[in-house]
Amino acid sequence: MNLPPKVTTRAFERLAEIGASDQGKALRVAVEGGGCSGFQYEIALDEPKEDDLVLEGEGQRVVVDSVSLPFLTNAVIDFTEELIGARFVIDNPNATSSCGCGTSFSM
Repeated sequence: MNLPPKVTTRAFERLAEIGASDQGKALRVAVEGGGCSGFQYEIALDEPKEDDLVLEGEGQRVVVDSVSLPFLTNAVIDFTEELIGARFVIDNPNATSSCGCGTSFSM
């Protein structure tokens, strides 16, 4: 079953901390060709566009464009704080392999 990606409370809380919606921005999660495994994630603050899927929580928004959406079916968008730094991460069940950097994957 194709379900849209889920966003954790922690990810929405981080967006609130950095004041994303106050600036009229949302967290854009996109999938692009490239990277060491064939596809890579692009994660950035951006303004929502017309054909975006908008996921809302805690007064914040995460947006995914229609081209990237199939690659992110059932994925979970989270925020983690580790020794290598705090970052948004994507747990993607569609990825068959990924590289060590965690931003590139293949299907």
